[in-house]
Amino acid sequence: MRAVIQRVTEASVHIAGLPHSCIQHGLLVLLGVEQGDSAEDREWLMGKIAQLRIFSDEQGKMNHNVTEAGGALLVVSQFTLHASTKKGNRPSFLRSADPAQAALMIEQSCELLEKMSGVPVKCGVFGADMQVSLCNDGPVTIVIDSRDRQ
Repeated sequence: MRAVIQRVTEASVHIAGLPHSCIQHGLLVLLGVEQGDSAEDREWLMGKIAQLRIFSDEQGKMNHNVTEAGGALLVVSQFTLHASTKKGNRPSFLRSADPAQAALMIEQSCELLEKMSGVPVKCGVFGADMQVSLCNDGPVTIVIDSRDRQ
């Protein structure tokens, strides 16, 4: 699994021009599932996201996680995170998980992240044509891959 985590002052998802979900201060997580990803990958990655200390403390140092910062979470599935551009100019998505498997992993990831963080998790809609808007705070953007464990 691969995640692009962005600290935001606000983020939202619109589908067919209509608002679907939005958060204020918190984390926008773009989440991709790769073939062969397991429950162990999900557990490790959601734990990492829940505890990621990228919010400033009273001294301005990144010392607080999303829970301690009183933030919110918005998770959006994004199979394109596993695109390969090795050959040619058209990305290949062969490494992305089968849609049925990926949808289940995304759903379970949202539930697990909510449990681990204690923060309600809002989500996009798997497979939908979504328009995602955000105001990156910092900017702070972190990429984590469960296969590399970093």
